[in-house]
Amino acid sequence: MIKKAIYYDTETTGTRPGKDRIIEIAAFMPGEEEKSFCTFTNPECPIPAESSAISGITDAMVSSAPLIKEALTSFLDFCSGKQVVLIAHNNDAFDRLFLEAEFQRAGLKMPTDWLFIDSLKWSRKYRSDLPRHSLQSLRELFKIPANQAHRALDDCMTLHEVFRRLTDDLSLDQILNLLSQNQKIVRMPFGKHAGKLLTEVPKDYFAWLSESGALDKPANAQLRETLKTLGIPL
Repeated sequence: MIKKAIYYDTETTGTRPGKDRIIEIAAFMPGEEEKSFCTFTNPECPIPAESSAISGITDAMVSSAPLIKEALTSFLDFCSGKQVVLIAHNNDAFDRLFLEAEFQRAGLKMPTDWLFIDSLKWSRKYRSDLPRHSLQSLRELFKIPANQAHRALDDCMTLHEVFRRLTDDLSLDQILNLLSQNQKIVRMPFGKHAGKLLTEVPKDYFAWLSESGALDKPANAQLRETLKTLGIPL
């Protein structure tokens, strides 16, 4: 199946996946099928003033928004029918962890065949010549017109333009292969133990993943190899 890039972004009540909540999620799919997705979500808790100061999103703006289960169901529909490669800036340390935590909270299963790219890691690894690597710094360096920073859909659109310039004419497969080279996994990337150091995750959980076939999926091949190097029985 042909891989399809989808740029996505989340705005949240804070920085702690599993404790803080998503209040906006957006995605942008470029190309001939170009389309976008964006929704507020009601976090069922007050938005801290410091979070509103960054995103501009207030309690009033999300009061009548869908709950996270409805929002994620719509997000799943948007991403369906293709080999999804989800791209976010600081994905591995932020957006993906929030996505996994909210899927678990909503009682939904996040597709195990989704692939992810962290554009921040790419920039730091392959464009070390650049002085700064934040999304807005890269936007300025590449002279991309400004939009509303720290709003989910605007950040998706900016990231699309930034990532095109960071990767030139490389294909998604080439990008994924380059990122997988010599990349070490130290934290659990998904599931109920997402974000924990691999050494802190119960070994019977890894055994269960192995028995269920989850570690046989292409997206989890690197995790399986890492567990082998740590001597964790599967």
